[in-house]
Amino acid sequence: MKTIRLFVAALLGSLLGLAGDSPRFKVVTYNVENYLVERSGTRAPKPEAARRKVSETLAALRPDVLALQEIGPTNALFELQARLKQAGLDLPHWEHVAGYDTNIFVAVLSRFPIAERRPHPQESFLLEGRRFRTSRGLLEVDLEVSPSYRFTLFTAHLKSKRVIGAADEAEMREQEARALRRLVETQLAADPKANVLVCGDFNDTKDSPALKALLGRSGHRHLFDTRPVERNGDQAPPENPRWDPRHVSWTHFYGKEDTYSRIDYILLSQGMAREWRREDSYLPTLPDWGIASDHRPVLCEFDAADR
Repeated sequence: MKTIRLFVAALLGSLLGLAGDSPRFKVVTYNVENYLVERSGTRAPKPEAARRKVSETLAALRPDVLALQEIGPTNALFELQARLKQAGLDLPHWEHVAGYDTNIFVAVLSRFPIAERRPHPQESFLLEGRRFRTSRGLLEVDLEVSPSYRFTLFTAHLKSKRVIGAADEAEMREQEARALRRLVETQLAADPKANVLVCGDFNDTKDSPALKALLGRSGHRHLFDTRPVERNGDQAPPENPRWDPRHVSWTHFYGKEDTYSRIDYILLSQGMAREWRREDSYLPTLPDWGIASDHRPVLCEFDAADR
């Protein structure tokens, strides 16, 4: 009888523990480097080995929400979605936003339903008296994680560092960041406690004018930079208390310069930052990552309950 009582007590304790834990979900942002299945202009289809490596990488990470940059037209998105499903990762809900660039786009695949869609394919800005459109469209959706928890996801791929004749690329990127920031401000002005996640390939470092514009000024509308790092055991403190620690956080390799930099981000509103699980967020260090893309995916995990 005593054994039965101990078993029942242990079972009840286990059930109460489970009841006390909030459901969790993972968000991954990933520039999949020219993920095309057919030639588009001067861009060739992505090789089979590279596409296979992309799906293997994502199947290993198992995101609930996947934000994509440099995905091709919808046929490329559906091809990737099918590969992931075959690998056991079913992300049935999707959004794909076109823009000025007719070859590569931004998209999202999600396990959770999309409650609202607000695509921004033609955001524009003035620069030196000329009007430009953002290089890629800006994606905005509301995702329903549960009946009691939603968040707004923004995904963007800002102007590359490739020099063009029409305008200075850094100034264009800053203006694109400001256009994205205005959309974020719309959400936070309506509800400063809103759950907002802004992610993607921003093609610039944290100290750049573009990132400063996107992060916003200090205060309740300032976006929080999660900065996931490798799980390699590093414990080195920052050299300067105002700097980030010397943990490995690079997300992109630029072969021309042989440089590694952090240009892919997951940023959070103050409301959503409360649900962020720092200890379960990281940069994966999978072998042969460069076969898939010149970028590495960034992963953050969250509790699906407002704090």
